[in-house]
Amino acid sequence: MVEWAAFLEAAKTLDLLEVSKGLIQGYEHYEKLPREMHHMLLELDVLEDTLQCAESGHQSHISHGDPNMLLSDEEMKADHARHQFLAL
Repeated sequence: MVEWAAFLEAAKTLDLLEVSKGLIQGYEHYEKLPREMHHMLLELDVLEDTLQCAESGHQSHISHGDPNMLLSDEEMKADHARHQFLAL
């Protein structure tokens, strides 16, 4: 399943395709959309950028196509403390 809002934001940011914010009548007959979505979702490589976790807000830098998703010691302690609090 595709999170449509995130897909639209990425499409706009990358200036790759123009898509409607809502459901388009007859979209199933729009042959170009599946190809464009496939290209965007499966054929693009992000070389340099930042990923942000929607839940925690943690940002991971992407360098040479590889995201560094490791947490620093301070982030690990904060994350552990947050999970301990939520478990109570």
